[in-house]
Amino acid sequence: MKNHPLQLFIVFLFFDFSTVYGQYTEVINSNKPGFSESPYSVGTGVYQFESSLFFRNVSVEPTFSRPQSLGFDMLFRTSFFLEKLELNVQASYQRDKIAFKNIFTSDYSVNGIGRFTVGAKYLVYQQEYEDKSKEIRSWKRRMAFDYKRLIPSVAVYAGLNTDMVNDIYKTGSMSPKVGLLLQNNLSSDFNIVTNIFYDKIGTDFSEISYIVTGTYNFNDYWSGFVENQTVFLESQNNTNTGTGLAYLYSKNLQINASGRLLIEGNAQGFYGGFGVSYRIDTHKDSYKELDENGREATSTPISEYNKKQGGFFSRLFSIFKKKEGRKTNTRKRKRN
Repeated sequence: MKNHPLQLFIVFLFFDFSTVYGQYTEVINSNKPGFSESPYSVGTGVYQFESSLFFRNVSVEPTFSRPQSLGFDMLFRTSFFLEKLELNVQASYQRDKIAFKNIFTSDYSVNGIGRFTVGAKYLVYQQEYEDKSKEIRSWKRRMAFDYKRLIPSVAVYAGLNTDMVNDIYKTGSMSPKVGLLLQNNLSSDFNIVTNIFYDKIGTDFSEISYIVTGTYNFNDYWSGFVENQTVFLESQNNTNTGTGLAYLYSKNLQINASGRLLIEGNAQGFYGGFGVSYRIDTHKDSYKELDENGREATSTPISEYNKKQGGFFSRLFSIFKKKEGRKTNTRKRKRN
């Protein structure tokens, strides 16, 4: 059967194959330099690290406040089981200045872990968009806005805040964090990500927050963003508005920088960050065979061919059968 490769090639010409890409992308897709989180996972076989150095400075307010922070933030993302399921760990190590302002102002500094959260997100709904690049009969239809883009892709998030943090960040116990992650791809170059979180649930420091991020791709390498975040606390509201740039150095490496204006209660200040995102990509695509109607094919010439060849063990035992046959023939020759 020396013509098997030719037969398989002919079969490939007559049957469509569809690649199930899931959430995987050919180039790194980082959340940085924004604070928001995309509903999409990195894809199975991908191990992604999103890091940043940051500096935060706000005015000193009466009694106790935390006017200054310098630290390192790290987000690790991967998918083990499902393309739509992502597991992640977010942690930060920082040096904080603690100030006391009454008649006089005094301060001291502490070092330690500011956050250590383990979480997971699952893509519940992925919006599909019409590929209008193939529309050649009508310029109007090709340029018309696809109103399905107003319906976002949706993911849910669940995480656990550990208590392995510095004393100034302790809440008394571990606490859950839940969130809703939305993304609208309004065009091939512009998208809006919206996050709503309920954090530190069940503690005296519980908070509700939202983040809205708009990202625009200028070309294949540069992208920019604007973002607004507000955290609603029992004692005050904290708001920041930021912007930044990201540069795709290679398909697995991104460099970014950002700046923000902060309003934390009565305090005002700024935040600056510089980060690098890198991924180890061992992803392998899975394939499904489709028939002429677009349905998954259960019986094709390829599958029938594989059945005839048998499984691994049947092929293994067939080797021994052939060897036994050769030995039998050899013995007969000796007798003659």
